[in-house]
Amino acid sequence: MHRLRLSFIRKPASMSRKRKTLSKKLLSKLRQFGPGLITGASDDDPSGIATYSQAGARFGPQLLWTALATYPLMVAIQEMCARIGLVTDRGLTGIIRQYYPRPLLYLILLVSFPSITMNIGADIAGMGAVANMMLPAVPAPAFSIFFTLLLMYLIVQWNYRRIATVLKWLCLSLFTYLLIPFFADTNWWSALVHTILPTVQWNAGFLFALVGILGTTISPYLFFWQASMEVEEENDLHLVVNNRVIKAMNTDVKGGIAFSNLVFYFIILATGTVLFNAGIHNIETVEDAAKALQPLAGPLAGWLFAIGVLGTGMLAIPVLAGSLSYMMAETFGWEEGMSKKFHEAKGFYITLIVSLGVGLGILFTGLSPIKALLYTAVLYGTIAPILIGIILHICNNKKIMGRYTNNRWQNIAGICAMVLMTASAIALFLLY
Repeated sequence: MHRLRLSFIRKPASMSRKRKTLSKKLLSKLRQFGPGLITGASDDDPSGIATYSQAGARFGPQLLWTALATYPLMVAIQEMCARIGLVTDRGLTGIIRQYYPRPLLYLILLVSFPSITMNIGADIAGMGAVANMMLPAVPAPAFSIFFTLLLMYLIVQWNYRRIATVLKWLCLSLFTYLLIPFFADTNWWSALVHTILPTVQWNAGFLFALVGILGTTISPYLFFWQASMEVEEENDLHLVVNNRVIKAMNTDVKGGIAFSNLVFYFIILATGTVLFNAGIHNIETVEDAAKALQPLAGPLAGWLFAIGVLGTGMLAIPVLAGSLSYMMAETFGWEEGMSKKFHEAKGFYITLIVSLGVGLGILFTGLSPIKALLYTAVLYGTIAPILIGIILHICNNKKIMGRYTNNRWQNIAGICAMVLMTASAIALFLLY
């Protein structure tokens, strides 16, 4: 009896130690990732989720191949941006300001401000809508106001390291989308076939969905955020750039983009399995997708979808607003950085607050989130090819990059991305 009692007492202690060990391992793995993980995960923001949900609901699994096809292109561009930040210790806007004509810089800023703020507005609206779905007693605009004020406070009050840690943990919310297909009757063989063999329909609806996915996945604001975050990381950790640091950055970027594309793959798979098969093809918002999933795949699937929207919104909106703040600060020579306090970088933080305020204000203008996303896609489609061309030019300039210029494969992937985004921009204008 005495031995049994001792065994009974020790078992919970052993289980507790195992949980602590597992938590430490998870935290250790999370710390190994840097700006690449945050950048990749933030690409799956509420507006992106709406785009992927629309594609899945309307065309089933036919667009699953885009997750595979866009991966090497996205890795190539984000790796170049990260390398620019590490090698030069400046953000992308700062390098453009130093080496390129000012009118080009102002044109980029002129297009970026409305596109990013409309993206913020669409994300805030999406978060408010799904929160209202979960708690109908509270109006959606009230939730949107609450989330906006909360984000303003946290970004201004917290330092870079704390913000980066919280953003990494928020990345875990994206795992909810990996679970949803397992609650449904998913045809995994069909999914595999459509992943490997590209399907293209030569009609306006399909091409519009394809262009929307490309524009959502290869988003210009991520170029600026990636470069600036590498500078923040380099200064915060006092890194000396060498081959080991570049290799670690490469691993981080590849891991972050792989995670991002895996999530968007599963969003298309979930909506393509559940909604498309049920004949629900008209999905305009993330709220529509969450509500439609509940009766078909079960309440848990709808709740998982909604929780994912809230988590990605909290992750992506600081990235959107932060990228715009870095752009403005580097353009006009202001002090910048999330590691600085408000009084040390007033212009930087005021830009961030204004962008969040303008994004929230769009909600009350009567402009629908779908139209905001459409206008954003048009603006992104306009500027993305130009920026990719500039990034390629910078990364092949030994005067700027020293011995860390592009190799042949990086140039091939970058040129492919630029050609694809140019074709997408032309198609978008023709379809629009």
